[in-house]
Formats: sequence, structure tokens, C-alpha cells
Amino acid sequence: MVSKIDNALSLQQQALGLRAFRQQILAGNIANSDTPNYKAQDFDFSTVFKATLAGLGGGNLPLAKTAARHLPGSADSSAVRLMYRAPVQASADGNTVDMNVERAQFSENAVQYEAGLAFITSQIKTLMAAVQGQ
Repeated sequence: MVSKIDNALSLQQQALGLRAFRQQILAGNIANSDTPNYKAQDFDFSTVFKATLAGLGGGNLPLAKTAARHLPGSADSSAVRLMYRAPVQASADGNTVDMNVERAQFSENAVQYEAGLAFITSQIKTLMAAVQGQ
């Protein structure tokens, strides 16, 4: 039964995880708006989400050991490929962060995240009602 509940919520869980990661990327862009030569980054949510659902982002990659005393480890091979934003207007210091674009993307992503939370809360309430026999 737990696996059925997990399957019912996994779609939203993956979407929320990607939204949270995108929020971090956008916040990093905003935080570095005054950093010379900083290149704004983002990713196409729908493409990454489809790839995640198709299972293209699973698995771990081994980390390269460049010295004998390095510990072995692995890195998550996620389907997220960060891309640089094309600057709308060139800046003298080489920074490509456009605060208007970043604020708009940040706000839109936050709204989508909140909508995902509302949807998963609704799903949980429906499952709880079914379990309780209401």
C-alpha cells in the first residue's frame, strides 16, 4: 500500500524538487546581479521534467580521484542541464543578469511551486479520506 501511495505522489514530488532547484538557481542569479562577468543560468523546466519522468536522470556517476588519498564517491547524474541566459542588454562588466527577467522568473516559479504544494496537499487529503472511509 505504501508503494501505491508513493506512486500517486511521485509525480508531484519530482516536480516540487525541480521547482525548488530552479528557485535556487534563480536566487543565485539575483544574488550575483552585481558580480562582474557573472553569467545568469536557468533550465527549461518542462524539458527536464519530461526527461526525469522518462527516467533519463537516474543513476550515479563515479567521481574522478586525482590523488591516492581522495575518498571514493559518486555524484547525482541529474537530467538538469544548466544553460546561460542570452543577455537582453549588454553590460559594461560582462554580467548577464537582468533583474526584471530574474524577478519575473523567480515569481512565476514561486507561484508554480505553491500550486504544486496545494495540489499535493489535496491529493494527501483525498487519500486520507479514502483510508478513513469517509
